[in-house]
This record gives sequence, structure tokens and C-alpha cells, in this order.
Amino acid sequence: MKFYGLSLLIILSIHSNLTQAQAVAVPKYSNTSLDFETRAADLVSRMTLEEKISQLGDGAPAIPRLNILEYHWWNECLHGVARAGTATVFPQAIGMAASFDTSLMREVANVISDEARAKHHEAQRNKNYNIYTGLTFWSPNINIFRDPRWGRGHETYGEDPFLTGQMGMQFVKGLQGNDPKYFKVVATAKHFAVHNGPEPKRHSFNVLPSKRDLWETYLPAFKDLIVDAKVYSVMGAYNRVDGESASASWMLLNDILRKQWRFEGYVVSDCGAINDIFDAHKIVNTEEEAAALGIRRGCDLNCGSVYQSALKKALSKGLIGIKEIELSVYRLMLARMKLGMFDPNELVPYAKIPFEINNRKAHDDMALKMAQKSMTLLKNNGILPLNKNRIKKIAVIGPNANNISALRGNYYGSASNPVTIINGIKDELGLEVEVVYHKGVSLVVGQDKESSVLSEKILKAVETSDVAIFVGGLDASWEGEESNEMRARNGSNGFLGGDRTKIELPEIQLNALKAMNKTGTPVIFVLLAGSAISFDGLELELEAILAAWYPGQRGGNAVADVLFGNYNPAGRLPVTFYSSTSELADFEDYNMRAGKGFTYRYYQGDALYPFGHGMSYTTFKYTDMTIDKIKINDSDQLKVSVNVKNNGDLDGEEVVQLYVKDVESSLWMPVKQLRKFKRISLKKGEEKRVEFSLTASKDLRYYNALKQGYIVEPGDFEIQIGSSSKDIRLKSIISVIN
Repeated sequence: MKFYGLSLLIILSIHSNLTQAQAVAVPKYSNTSLDFETRAADLVSRMTLEEKISQLGDGAPAIPRLNILEYHWWNECLHGVARAGTATVFPQAIGMAASFDTSLMREVANVISDEARAKHHEAQRNKNYNIYTGLTFWSPNINIFRDPRWGRGHETYGEDPFLTGQMGMQFVKGLQGNDPKYFKVVATAKHFAVHNGPEPKRHSFNVLPSKRDLWETYLPAFKDLIVDAKVYSVMGAYNRVDGESASASWMLLNDILRKQWRFEGYVVSDCGAINDIFDAHKIVNTEEEAAALGIRRGCDLNCGSVYQSALKKALSKGLIGIKEIELSVYRLMLARMKLGMFDPNELVPYAKIPFEINNRKAHDDMALKMAQKSMTLLKNNGILPLNKNRIKKIAVIGPNANNISALRGNYYGSASNPVTIINGIKDELGLEVEVVYHKGVSLVVGQDKESSVLSEKILKAVETSDVAIFVGGLDASWEGEESNEMRARNGSNGFLGGDRTKIELPEIQLNALKAMNKTGTPVIFVLLAGSAISFDGLELELEAILAAWYPGQRGGNAVADVLFGNYNPAGRLPVTFYSSTSELADFEDYNMRAGKGFTYRYYQGDALYPFGHGMSYTTFKYTDMTIDKIKINDSDQLKVSVNVKNNGDLDGEEVVQLYVKDVESSLWMPVKQLRKFKRISLKKGEEKRVEFSLTASKDLRYYNALKQGYIVEPGDFEIQIGSSSKDIRLKSIISVIN
């Protein structure tokens, strides 16, 4: 018995010693009881110089001795997980912006991040560390869609800084999650900053914005995402801003981002932007100078390989110090720590999301819901909604009717069962109505070998139908990012390097529509495009125009739901539709007041369809606008409220929009500015009180370049409430008295 007791003590003593030894052997970076900052610093301290530098490119190799797995930082999820197999494809960003629905935007982002997490962990289980399997996503694009000719504009949330900030913040919050310790994924606000074309010159273009345009148009959405939504990554732009590469700008990345906004995450360059510093911008002469400049100015991660190939040489030449390199490595390792990449899966709540969640029915339903909410009815002479009980034959014509590319936009995933417009219409009508479909013409002259005019057979089918639907517009092979494919499409068709040179609907489609109109059959135009289109006056002859954007995997069902009255549309334009290209200023002029002015905030002309415009199948009446304070100081808050009643015959939704106009200023001011909005649902006959809160220091301010800050100037301001920037139903004057 004594022997047994002694043996047990010896065993326990040995076990205790072993446990202590093991505890001592556990490096700090693996110790989950320590904070991430301590762990990340410890991890970096254990790396060799070569290992540190190796981690600074978008493709970072494994460091097995430190338990660092191979990692690719490049992932995309603009409107669904992209380039990573089957995933739910939501409407393109511009379409989601048209919903004016911030809560739904967050729900969509939550679905996207669920699928992203599930894909990542499945890839990890299969030892797949390839590109597009990570948790750091280069979305959203919150550049301002200043000019409709910019090819990448459909990646954004439109032309208004406030709308962009509101939609972007909810997207970021849905992606990054709400766990107090771990990120679900890391979102990236891009492209910082002052970036919106032209695409063919993006690698060398120098933007010279005024201070007011910089702070009132190009930066506000970034501040919203960085300061309020706490986005953890920022991507620089290709272009220069005031002579500095945006991806290596002391003003942008240090003075504004780090010092003023207290950004704590990491900065990544746009792809190839560090190479552009010496190769295109000619700011420096060599690769190692560019690498040193990027790191020293605050760009931590190079999408490309310049850092990995040149930083060691830059260090040896004294162009950069080791501490500067280590700071960037630390920021990157800290991000991976916060994603749970160095912790057991059982400690990371998001690691429990099963792979089977991908592309589930609930996600497909969410894609349909967002597509429905994005549908924007531009014109309706009363023909919509169509009564299928009164239709025996319908003709569906046009190059986008059966075009899957026109559902997706760019930066997309692979939907398992995408529904094109023609299939959505057929699904809705079944066998009760004869549906005649013909592509008819191409999107653009010369795109394929098909006829450039509608055949007599097609026109006869239109003539003998009760109604005709033309489904046209563009797709992302014609408007999008500058690329070899885009350059190959340059020509006289109105396209250049991904941009457009004119905003009119391609002539081949205009001619097709004119021919259909001549048959006498009522024609409805379903527009699939990511930007503003003008119709060369043809809009006057069409019975209805529905902007469906790039509507995602359930686009066909959403369009059919609107056409046949299953869903009452309430989407609103996040961009201005101009009457013609001649209304636009010089594309390369970033002065928001150039020409007749860019966007509704500065445009002095008569828009074809104004910002915020969108029709419904019911009508809404605005009454009893009240403001709790008429005289305020520059720090006050005020409450604005209004009654909105659905006085039509159908249930519907309305987007109530509040604009502010400075009517008494010593300087030039925008025409008006969106400051609040709310999408509400009202049953027929129902009335709701809608309330908004305004803060003078934020909602009535302008940027004073001399004082280098925002100020609220004394004087009168007009508070406008309505259904669009032009359709103002009620207004009232308040006065700021300092």
C-alpha cells in the first residue's frame, strides 16, 4: 500500500513536470489564452528576413516550422462568393443598391460570408490552399459612380456618397460578423481613393480633385466603412492622386487613413499597382524603390510579387528599414489571427458552418428576394402589370432574354440553376399562354454572325402577339474592367477598354425596338445593364421600361414576378439616367461641377430619369411633415417626420427619401443631397409615420478647404421629402444660427 502510494506520487510528479515542460514549449503565438496582438508579434519575431518578405504578396507560401499554412489573400465576393465553384449569385452591386434596403443588404452579406466560411473550411479539410479559398475578400467596391461611361460602375452602389456608405456599411457588417473575438471574414473597402475611370488609363492616370470634391464626394463612404463599420482591410487604387500613387500615398494612407480615421487593419494594393509606381507612373525608377515606397507609405500587402522579389534588395540599399517591413508582416499575421487561422476550429464559432450550407434553398430564396427588391420600373403607361388571363400569345425578343452572362455582372460565382428572363416568363405562364422567343439581334453590331435586323418572321410573330417584350441592354463583356478581352472589343460601337464612349442603347437594339413598335403591338423593354442607358427618344414610344440591372441567379423569376403582378416593384435608381451622351462633361475631369455637373448633386440639366426614381403599381400620398426645431445651432439634432399613405388598390413598398438643400450659402453648394432614406411596406389603405433624425454637424456641413475641415455655415436650409430627387412631395425651411 505504501509502495502504491509512493508510485502514484512519482507518476503524478513526472506527469506534472511533463505538463509544465509542454506548457513552456508552447510558443506565445500558439497560446490561445493570450491576446492576438501579443501572439502576432511573437510570430513575426520568429521569422527570418526571407520568411517575412515571403508573406507580403497575395500568394504567401507556407512556413511549416511556424505552423503557417500557404495562404492566398485574393478572394472576391462582390455579390456572392466568386471564382470558387458553386455559390449563390445575388444581383450585381448596382442592383442591390437599387433596393435602397440596408437591412436586406446585411442579410445578403451574412449569407455570402456563411458560404465563404463553409468553402474555406472544406478546402482546408482537402488540403486545398489555392487562390479563392481564403477568408480575406476584396469587396465591396465603394467608388462613386461619377460618370455612366465608367465600365466598372456596376460594381459600385451608385453615384451618391450617402447611399454608398449606408449600403457598404451593412455589407461589411454582414461579412465580418458580430463575434467579439473572431472575424467571420475580412472585408475590403476599395479602391482607395478617387477612382472611377477611365479604365484604359487607370495604370497611369493622375487625378487632381479639389479639396471639396475629395472630402464631399470621394471620401465620405470610405470614412463610413472605416470609422463606423470597422472594415479591416482597404485596397488602394491604380491611379495617382495629386501625383502620388493611390497605393503608396502619404496623404491617403497615413494622414487620412491612419492618423485621422484611426484605421487599425491592413492595406493591400490593387493588383499590379506597386509595379505601376515605376513602370507606368514613373514615380521612381526601379522595382526596389517602388517596393520600399509602398511599404513606407503604408501599403502592407502587394497584390503582385514586387515586394517578394525586391524588398530584400531595397533593404540592402538602405531604402527601407527592417522595422517597417516587420510592421506590415505583423498587420497581416494579426488579421489571420483574428480570422482564427492559428486556433483550433472548436474555438472559432464560424468554423462550425457546414459545407452543405452552400447554395441551399434559403439562399436561393434570398437571391430572389433581393432581385425583386432591385427591380426598378422607369416607365409604365398602364400596361403593367400584365394580366396573363387576357393574353393568348406573347413575343419575347432580344439578346438578353436567354443570356446567362446578363444575369451575373462581373466577379461572380457559379449558380447551380440560373433562371434567364425567357425561362422565368415561361415558368410563370406555363402552357396556358403561347410564348414565342427569338434572340433577334446581338447586343452590339458585329458581336456574332446573326442578322443586324429583325427578320420578317420575327416581326410577324411580334405583330400577331398580344404584347411583346424586348430584353436588351448590355452585359459585363461590354462594360467592365479593363482587360485584354475588353481591348479586343474596342471599335466604333461605343466601347473602349471596358468603358463606354456613348451611353445610348446600341444602335442595333434601337433599330430592333423601332421595328417592333411599327407592328402596332405594345412593346415593353426589360433593360439588363449595370449603368445608365439613354434611348435616343425611343422611350416616348415604349409602353413600359423595367430596369432589371444584372439581377443574379433568380433574375428571370424576379422579372416575371414584376411583369405579371406577383411583386409590386419599388426599386429606385442609384444613378442618374441622362438623355444623351452630349449631357456629360469630359470623362477625365474629376471636378464634380464640370460641364452641366456630374451626378444629381451637381447636374444642372433635365434628367431622363432622375436619381431615386422608380415607379410602383400603387400610389402613395405624403402629408403632415413636421420638424421639431426650426432654428438650430451647428451641433443640434432635429427630428423630421412625415405621414405616408398607400392610397392605391395594391399593397406596395415606398422608398421615402430626405434631401437637404443649402439655400443660403456664401459658396457654391450641391443642388441637393440625399441625407436619409427608408424603405417601408404599406398595405392598401395603410398609413405610417416615417421619422428621420438629422445632425447638423454631419448632415448640413460642407468642407472648408481653408480651414481644412467640415463646417456648418449659418443660414437657411431646405429639408425636402419625396419619392425621388425630382419628385419632392413636401419641403420646409430650417435656419442655422451660431
